[in-house]
Amino acid sequence: MKSSVSAVSAAPSRSNDLVALAKPRLNLLVVVSAVAGYVMASGDTYDVWRLLSMIAGTALVAGGASAFNQILEREPDALMQRTRLRPMPDGRLAPREAWIFGAALTLAGLGILAVGANLLSAIVAFVTMASYAAVYTPLKRYSSFATVVGAIPGALPPVIGWAAALDELSQGAWVLFGILFLWQLPHFLAIAWIYREDYARAGFPMLPVIDVDGRSTGRQAVVYALALLPLSLAPTLVGMAGPIYFVGALILSLAFVVLSIRFGISRSVRDARRLFFGSIIYLPLLWMLMIANRI
Repeated sequence: MKSSVSAVSAAPSRSNDLVALAKPRLNLLVVVSAVAGYVMASGDTYDVWRLLSMIAGTALVAGGASAFNQILEREPDALMQRTRLRPMPDGRLAPREAWIFGAALTLAGLGILAVGANLLSAIVAFVTMASYAAVYTPLKRYSSFATVVGAIPGALPPVIGWAAALDELSQGAWVLFGILFLWQLPHFLAIAWIYREDYARAGFPMLPVIDVDGRSTGRQAVVYALALLPLSLAPTLVGMAGPIYFVGALILSLAFVVLSIRFGISRSVRDARRLFFGSIIYLPLLWMLMIANRI
């Protein structure tokens, strides 16, 4: 009787650990970005099968990439306070079952994209997953430049959506890619500054770890935010969005620049948190403005 009760209580825990491996909450922004790309490409929102296939396929591939990342980083994750209780470093999941789970998510996602949308969207999703897991993740242990490299797969979700809608990668796809690429860098630098002691303990040479006084970290956050300002206005300039989006994007991007400058000057954890939370608010609002102005 006791063993059967234990088995029943263990089952939901194992399921929860597998779900945690896929990071569904964090990957929600990935899916939203893909939807933004689909809509901005004038994808047919009445083609429910294509749209849902794009959403499901993107979510599954993103989950697979997250699983691979946690498998590969299980040892350094065990040294960090904020990640040591994840399923892999805590030993609740074996690497073999995690690999199988990640591969199953990835293959299912790629298949759904290829069949339900088109082959191009599946190829972009595969490049996203492979560059994240096979390039960015191992590079984090050796170079602070990994943050810039990691921003490449991080900026590809709207390109997946664009490809699913049009079966081509035209100018608009790369405008969206550029916006998301530049947005990520102040966002990541703020996170790395907040958790720099954790990253140092795990042996990750993130910029805030090797830049002790934070001057270079703050300066780069400001530079990337300033570069994002004109690029965030590009959708209007190239005919993808109208004047309402332009005004809204200008206000949001100026606020993002202000938060970056405050962090760059003070290099305090408080201002890093403000920049981080500001970035979390900025991107969904920008996508909402863009989509609303498009519709």
